[in-house]
Amino acid sequence: MRRAALFILLCFALPALALDTGEAAPALKGTTLDGKAFDLSALKGHVVVLNLWATWCGPCREEMPLLDAFAKQHAAEGLVLVGLDEDAKGDADKVKAAMAPFSYPALMAATADSDLRAPRALPVTYVIDAQGIVRAKLWAGGTPVTEASLEQAVAPLLAKAP
Repeated sequence: MRRAALFILLCFALPALALDTGEAAPALKGTTLDGKAFDLSALKGHVVVLNLWATWCGPCREEMPLLDAFAKQHAAEGLVLVGLDEDAKGDADKVKAAMAPFSYPALMAATADSDLRAPRALPVTYVIDAQGIVRAKLWAGGTPVTEASLEQAVAPLLAKAP
């Protein structure tokens, strides 16, 4: 029984420690997969959805089309979606191939300069308000990414964004 409780803690509770709601978004700078400079702090004034994923993560790959469609639907309202890949630095070609069908920018954590603590589970998606504060975390151990959960987390922030 104790092992089961420990397993649940390790698999589901600890990922929550990576970044929590109410915290300021971490510093995140780097070069996107298409070679453009990226700085998360430059997106203040926009609502940002930051999705942490990896090519080897099946659930990550399954939610990417939904995230892309949601971002396209709300782009005119100031929503920005960014992917942060957690693969190894040498897997850049696989990462680029996985991102090819999608329109949102992505960068690799292995080559980025960031204060973001590494997640213990993937996928994890953070919703960051226009002031740079994390307002929602969507992940399998809590609230998963669905169209409804994205709408619930993002729509009120878009209404308040400048």
